[in-house]
Amino acid sequence: MTEPFEKSDPIQSAYRPLAERMRPTSIDDVCGQQHILAPNKPLYQSIQSGAIHSLVFWGPPGTGKTTLARIIANYANAEFVATSAVLSGVKEIREIVTTARNLKEEGQTKTVLFVDEVHRFNKSQQDAFLPHIEDGTIIFIGATTENPSFELNNALLSRLRVYVLKPLTKDDITRLIYRASYDHVQGLGQRNLKISDQVILSLAIVADGDARSALNILEIASDLAEDANITQNLIDEIMEGGLTGRFDKRGDYFYDQISALHKSVRGSDPDAALYWLCRMLNAGCDAIYIARRVVRMASEDIGNADPRALRLALDAWDVQTRLGDPEGPLAIAQAVVYLAVAAKSNAVYAAFNQATKLAAETASMEVPNHLRNAPTKLMQSLDYGKGYRYAHDEPGGYAAGENYFPEEMEREIFYKPVDRGLEIRIREKLEVLKKLDLESGSKNS
Repeated sequence: MTEPFEKSDPIQSAYRPLAERMRPTSIDDVCGQQHILAPNKPLYQSIQSGAIHSLVFWGPPGTGKTTLARIIANYANAEFVATSAVLSGVKEIREIVTTARNLKEEGQTKTVLFVDEVHRFNKSQQDAFLPHIEDGTIIFIGATTENPSFELNNALLSRLRVYVLKPLTKDDITRLIYRASYDHVQGLGQRNLKISDQVILSLAIVADGDARSALNILEIASDLAEDANITQNLIDEIMEGGLTGRFDKRGDYFYDQISALHKSVRGSDPDAALYWLCRMLNAGCDAIYIARRVVRMASEDIGNADPRALRLALDAWDVQTRLGDPEGPLAIAQAVVYLAVAAKSNAVYAAFNQATKLAAETASMEVPNHLRNAPTKLMQSLDYGKGYRYAHDEPGGYAAGENYFPEEMEREIFYKPVDRGLEIRIREKLEVLKKLDLESGSKNS
């Protein structure tokens, strides 16, 4: 049905980016995404049969969202119209829909409308597509790097199937580089490039799962190479000696890496925690944000098992604020390693959540009189503070049997110390106090 690569005038092709020239038009030539494009998968079978449906591709840059949209239109013999949510508005959408309706009425030709970065459309712009998707005027294909659950409104999302695209593997990227290097029609084969397997692998790693990035770097390298020899030094120069990882300060990669850091600390793996910390710092994450999250980790996952963790986390935040980069992140790394190896307890976190829930459910219960403050004679006449037992005057500094909850409530136990770190001692003390409460109750009964 289709050729693996678009054919065009060689002179015109010379002015098109390599990534565009190498874009496959056959479903079988797409690299990666076998979890949705293997021959036994529904999407593959749908494309092959031309029975297309409205959908959204969700995945990082350079994973084939635009390519797949073009292939779908190609296999369905449909008109392909591409637009971007960055550049278009409701007016442009209406014009596209009008043209699509005319094509449908005149020649029964389907129109595939591809909207890149669809998450950038606001609610009213997204709503503008709904009637035209429902009546079949357009087959809608959206592309987004953001989680559709958060970025697309429910009305639009309910009419689309979501397909998740994954970053390409090193093997996928390596095959693309080989293909582009030696293809004489659309690739760089006519340049007779010299590029070793090791350099190709290095380039595949640098691309970090992004096919377009890999081909762009390869094309730049081919333009700069002396005697058509692409060396590792040349790749390093193009990348300015560094490796910029995929990182979005607002999107899922941001939260995924924060989650990985937090869970590595919780799992007591200092090495993995350091890895994710450095991944984020290398990719440009704000170190102050990480420092705030480290403070959260200290309270949520270490708590009173090692109270020093919270102090160290706050100190790291302070160091980052005072020194900035590059000195500050070392203090954050110190805190992250300490938290990872510290005794773990989420007892305070769990107790706080339970107490918050109960407090919301019992917000109308009054403070018992004996716990109320009585700074005036009127308050004293109303028995505010009457019967309160000052703990420091009690044996052992503890008023055994005293109730500090609302009178209508049963006594609750939220905080349950674990058998790790300092909370071992805390639990022992609470058990002693509980015994004193029981003995006090039996004496007073």
